[in-house]
Amino acid sequence: MKFSLVVATLGRDREIAELLDSLLAQGRFDYEVIIVDQNEDDRLAAVEAAYGHRVDLRRFRSSVRNANHARNLGLRHARGEIVAFPDDDCVYPAGVLDRVDAAFRANPALGVLTGPAASPAGGLGSGRWREEGGAIDLGNVWTSVIEFNLFLPRSVALDLGGFDERMGPGTVFGSAEGNDLVCRAIARGLEARYDAELRIIHPDKRLTDVAVTRAERYGRGLGFALRRHSAPASTWVAFLVRPLGGVALSLLRLRLHDAAYYFMTWRGRVAGALAAEARRPPSLAPLTEFA
Repeated sequence: MKFSLVVATLGRDREIAELLDSLLAQGRFDYEVIIVDQNEDDRLAAVEAAYGHRVDLRRFRSSVRNANHARNLGLRHARGEIVAFPDDDCVYPAGVLDRVDAAFRANPALGVLTGPAASPAGGLGSGRWREEGGAIDLGNVWTSVIEFNLFLPRSVALDLGGFDERMGPGTVFGSAEGNDLVCRAIARGLEARYDAELRIIHPDKRLTDVAVTRAERYGRGLGFALRRHSAPASTWVAFLVRPLGGVALSLLRLRLHDAAYYFMTWRGRVAGALAAEARRPPSLAPLTEFA
């Protein structure tokens, strides 16, 4: 089996059906979908029944509401050569799996392949992105990675210890767990590459009410990762000064909602960078596959 797609989910069902439809439209059958269900109810039973005969689909229940715990659980059950972790509200455009397959076939030494987020309305979304593809290093990893567009060999993901469960949704360091994983891969000497045309569609939630609510938590995750991996000074300047510019510009335009988002983002990044945990070198034990 070529691909294992691990979907950590909470509170969604219709969107998962849309993701599965987009996978069926890839025209390939060498993949499995592992759903890690963190819901208290059984809302996904209908989705499983509707797609179970069309997709190699397995669902595991987890009482732990932590996205990275769920991803690692699914990773340990995975059987594919290449693993990926689409969000439960993603859509795969046509040809995505073909493009990823071709990249790993062309470069057997490739350890990580990433791409940007695409907005459903067109163009890019969900953050700042490099315009050109190429190698990922500690200077550009911060504009090259998002968790739902991250592909790597299963053996590599397991050896790296998967995602850090102290980070990501469900924790106080609510983001940048993908950047952290790629930084750990680079530290191991693995080749990581960014493909600007490898795009996964995801709702663009910037400046929405949801984004404001979680801005500090997500900012804390990025600040944590920047400090943990000793990001270059130029990166620090960009990620600490830009939100303050957003605050000032939003206040001038009387956009208090936007100003709150930028301020909470800035405050979170500072708090994450100052966290005691960020001063310790990342050390994750390899994950063990389930028999």
